[in-house]
Amino acid sequence: MGAVFKTDAVTGYRRMFYIVSPNETSFKFVEDVPKYIDEASVYFLTLIALEYLVAYLEGKKSIFRLADSITSITAGMFLVVSDFVVKGFDIAVYSWIYENYRLLNLPWDNAWTWLICLFGIDLGYYWCHRMAHEVNFIWAAHQVHHSSEDYNLSTALRQSVVQRFTSWVFYIPLAPIIPPAIMLVHIEFNLIFQFWVHTQVVDKLGPLEYILNTPSHHRVHHGRNRYCIDKNYAGVFIIWDRMFGTFTPEKEPVVFGLVHPLQTWEPITVQLCHLKYMWHKIWEFETFSDKVAFIFKGPGWEPGKPRLGLIEDIPDIHHPQTKFDTFLPTWCKFYVGFHFLVSFLVLDAFVNIFEVGLTALAAALGIFYYYLTP
Repeated sequence: MGAVFKTDAVTGYRRMFYIVSPNETSFKFVEDVPKYIDEASVYFLTLIALEYLVAYLEGKKSIFRLADSITSITAGMFLVVSDFVVKGFDIAVYSWIYENYRLLNLPWDNAWTWLICLFGIDLGYYWCHRMAHEVNFIWAAHQVHHSSEDYNLSTALRQSVVQRFTSWVFYIPLAPIIPPAIMLVHIEFNLIFQFWVHTQVVDKLGPLEYILNTPSHHRVHHGRNRYCIDKNYAGVFIIWDRMFGTFTPEKEPVVFGLVHPLQTWEPITVQLCHLKYMWHKIWEFETFSDKVAFIFKGPGWEPGKPRLGLIEDIPDIHHPQTKFDTFLPTWCKFYVGFHFLVSFLVLDAFVNIFEVGLTALAAALGIFYYYLTP
């Protein structure tokens, strides 16, 4: 179990909620920064199990469906593959700018440096996330995260393999002032924090709703009701949405998923469907300017319409809506769930023994799920 639990439980769960101090999370060199997201993987799974138990006791078991959850977790494992390609590149570019063009020499072990980076990374995430909804070719990646018609902690793991190829650019403005290792720490914790807001078992949180991104705020973001579209982009602090006019509170029950649901569990289709759509659609435009606009304007744009399209084009739906589903016998669901969990634990131990990272784990889980999909 030591290969699975890479840190003590108290520390592991504190990290899930960004409850960490500058002293324990400040480093001089990038290579000294722990792999916080990798170390959090077992806490992701235990919190998913806890959420399921709470949902069961509250009579909300329907918020979990095995096929949907496995599709989400598989997408999360695919993400690790792209990290091996991009993570080294983005940190190298950031470090090069810092070494050659930095404007300030902020000490890496100073609490103020840590706090400035905390807010700087979160502001960068806000704009990164907003552009992922407002620029069609970036949305082609981000739609993966919104493709689930369920909303639970496993949804947080449903990530695009290719989104990181664009997201790192939004943090480059910090390079002239923030040391690379501190930047990397907050990139990881910002993403880890966002895991717990993907739940329906936590209600509104009083005064925290004014400051933090909460499950209530993020439920709105994942909704396809008209009032939810292009709202609540926050990572950690909801103040950015309040400042930039993209905030709306949870009003009526949220219907989750894409405006036009995919109706599939197949993980490769989930990853690539919008890119395929764009490839076929772009040839329908007659002018070069319309082709360029189709790539760089919003996913709802068409010639003669505003940059982000018209809200009237969004189906005016209300809860409840029928979800896409498939039938599997109960014994088969138990088999798939048990086999998936065992595979995760065995392969995690395997990659730790041979020190090959999580690429093999991601690939094996993806192939495993692919061949079990009806």
